[in-house]
Amino acid sequence: METHALIEKFYSAFQQKQTETMLACYHPEVVFKDPVFGQLNAEDAKAMWRMLIQRGKDLDLQFKIEATTNHSATANWVATYTFSVTGRKINNHIQANFVIKDGLIYRHTDTFDLHKWLYMAFGFKGLLIAYIPPFKNKFKAGIQKTLQQFKNKSTT
Repeated sequence: METHALIEKFYSAFQQKQTETMLACYHPEVVFKDPVFGQLNAEDAKAMWRMLIQRGKDLDLQFKIEATTNHSATANWVATYTFSVTGRKINNHIQANFVIKDGLIYRHTDTFDLHKWLYMAFGFKGLLIAYIPPFKNKFKAGIQKTLQQFKNKSTT
């Protein structure tokens, strides 16, 4: 599949909450990375998307593919949703970079302003998480625990 069509398929499936179609765009050895979840292997990345789509009841996603080559792509996307932990509205602007291998997404890196996201998600408490290392470490550990609990629950 041509790179532009692959990225289009990935985000279109994401918009329509067609999780398995979206994940079929990933290479079996994909590595995903973003400021909230950190670096995830293929199994954890797929679990993360399943969890986010399942919990994102009001998720609205808009995307624009910026550039593609045979081996890479960049896109900008905006996710608007209610953060389930706090009930606060999130409007996150994300830059995505992809490396393509064997016609599939092999590396997927999303970048965004983590401090801004934390403030949208937690209000003033988000500033504490963003700027005070013990709070940031506790937040990161909590994210990993939530993902692991989701994985454990979905396999039982």
